Amino acid sequence: MTSKASLSEVIKVSHTVFLLTTRNFTGGTSEEQLQGKNVADVAAEAGVKHIIYSSLLHVTETTNGRLRHVVHFNDEAEVERCIRSKGIPSTFILPGYFRDNFTALHMIQKGGDRCQISFINAESDIGKYAVAAIRNKAKVFGRQILAAADYYTPSRIISEFQEVTGKPARFVSVDAETYKSFIPGLMADEMLESHLFIEDPGYYAGKDLTGSLELLTEVGLKPTSWKGLLEANKTGFQ
Repeated sequence: MTSKASLSEVIKVSHTVFLLTTRNFTGGTSEEQLQGKNVADVAAEAGVKHIIYSSLLHVTETTNGRLRHVVHFNDEAEVERCIRSKGIPSTFILPGYFRDNFTALHMIQKGGDRCQISFINAESDIGKYAVAAIRNKAKVFGRQILAAADYYTPSRIISEFQEVTGKPARFVSVDAETYKSFIPGLMADEMLESHLFIEDPGYYAGKDLTGSLELLTEVGLKPTSWKGLLEANKTGFQ
């Protein structure tokens, strides 16, 4: 997506574009803004009728400058602004906290039950929200769709895990420096602050999920709950 020429060949015949920019999480400069702006430019030139972008909140602005290192959130928020500035009919899906983070990245949350974790099973559910956006495009132009099944406290996560699997589990909170010691290089500050953001002001800054969940219901779909995910993968915990 860094080449406008190659993008033009794909987008020139497209009615709807679903855009997911990518970040390498090395803690350095991201190409996400370049990718997003290139697609926005080409989509505007091609007269695309609807662009659906996987976006996030701008953490530095949302926290009034308190958290300055969550580059992957901020970059996606800037891409959203770019798309809006082009006047392209657009919808923005804001995926919740990936449940894969618990296993793939060994993420440990801070803040106890003050945390409200907005889960999404990205593999099965992001496409559902894209379908809902396409089928309700007139209703969702210019809107942000909050793609998460619910808000979960750590105690609820543990309780449902034990209920479904029958296995013991406990929540462990660690201090910031211990957390950062698990993560290499410049990525440590970015990952720490992305989790502090969940604690305060919250992943979606306290926004209600109801309207976004209703969009799924209207097209006969529903998100995967934490308990549902555990049930589907129960044998993996035996």
